[in-house]
Amino acid sequence: MAIQDIYPTALRLLGRRVLVVGGGPVAARRAKGLLDAGAQVTVVAPAACPALDDLAGAGLLDWQPRPYRSSDVDGVWFVQTATGYAAVDTQVAADAEAQRIWCVNASDHDASAAWTPAVAVVDDVKIAVNAGGDPRRAMALRDAVATALETGDLPLRRHRAQTDATAGSVALVGGGPGVSGLITVRGRRLLGQADVVVADRLGPRNLLAELAPDVRVVEVGKTPGHHPVPQAEINRILVDEALAGHRVVRLKGGDPYVLGRGGEEAEFCRQHGVEVEVVPGVTSAISVPAAAGIPVTHRGLAKGFSVVTGHEELAEVPARPDHTVILLMGVGQLRASADSLARAGLPAETPVGIVENGYLPNQRVTIGTLGTIADQAEAASVANPAVIVIGDVVRVSPFAPSHFKTADYGTTTPNAPRVAAR
Repeated sequence: MAIQDIYPTALRLLGRRVLVVGGGPVAARRAKGLLDAGAQVTVVAPAACPALDDLAGAGLLDWQPRPYRSSDVDGVWFVQTATGYAAVDTQVAADAEAQRIWCVNASDHDASAAWTPAVAVVDDVKIAVNAGGDPRRAMALRDAVATALETGDLPLRRHRAQTDATAGSVALVGGGPGVSGLITVRGRRLLGQADVVVADRLGPRNLLAELAPDVRVVEVGKTPGHHPVPQAEINRILVDEALAGHRVVRLKGGDPYVLGRGGEEAEFCRQHGVEVEVVPGVTSAISVPAAAGIPVTHRGLAKGFSVVTGHEELAEVPARPDHTVILLMGVGQLRASADSLARAGLPAETPVGIVENGYLPNQRVTIGTLGTIADQAEAASVANPAVIVIGDVVRVSPFAPSHFKTADYGTTTPNAPRVAAR
């Protein structure tokens, strides 16, 4: 039998009688799969392995503890042999053929009227792989396809219109710092299922180019001081699209619940009866400093950190070099923020790092001190998106000047401002 002779199809066996001949582990696996498909399973075998015995004991199948008889195929829709004896399997297959009943002959793959593929289920998609009679190859291919679906490398979205208009949903997906490799597996998978993507400016934009042509992308990106799509309108878009039966992904940069207004969006969706899932992302507050080799905590340098978005909040954070302060989108307020921290008692020599466009090809790192960083940023035309890190942890960065790493920094060694490209 050549692979070209196969006509792939799927059997709907719900409520139909099927026969399994054999009592070993293979028969148990096949019986379990048939039960999962809703079939009424009869097993004929003189003895049954523990797994089959358990299924019979639970009343899930009918076990006939005896040898096979030709009459056993009468009135069944499908037959699976798994006795381990070629002569018995061949007889079962011949009896089934005589009655035009599809039969899988486990002892003779080439002569079998039907094949059992390697199967996996991902969401509502069932993957079945036949590989020319090579079961290990079929399992390897099945696993590869299932993994690609699980991770979102292959799309899982539906293309037929939903008949239930309430079946839509919203997923708030944190896309990380903007590169596709740092989105979570769950987020990538949901993106592959989406009918509509409501996209931020700082999410992993290159993933949008990989979406199917009929996936609608709604741009709602914001820049500091410029919000072309107000938050109330974004909330309304999410709900309206979901109520129309669509799978909606709200693709955000960073994490939806870290200064991303994800809580507001989730609350609005639930208030309007829309199912919502929140998928955490790698927040830029931690990941972007890491791109420049700056940990937000470090043994001997900092045990804690604060994340803020405006200089008016700085009066409430500890003004100590051993407590890391992270400013998001704070370039425009940098001078005021530095002045606020200085007035609160943070030494002017405290190291400061600015990371622009973290993880992107145009990433740039500027290193200075609390007393010099505003002038440095202006001279270098530093711009958002950027993350500003203030505290002793900046000393760890490979971009930091060598004298930053000395114990007596700020007392005997003058500052040497530094701007570094990635």
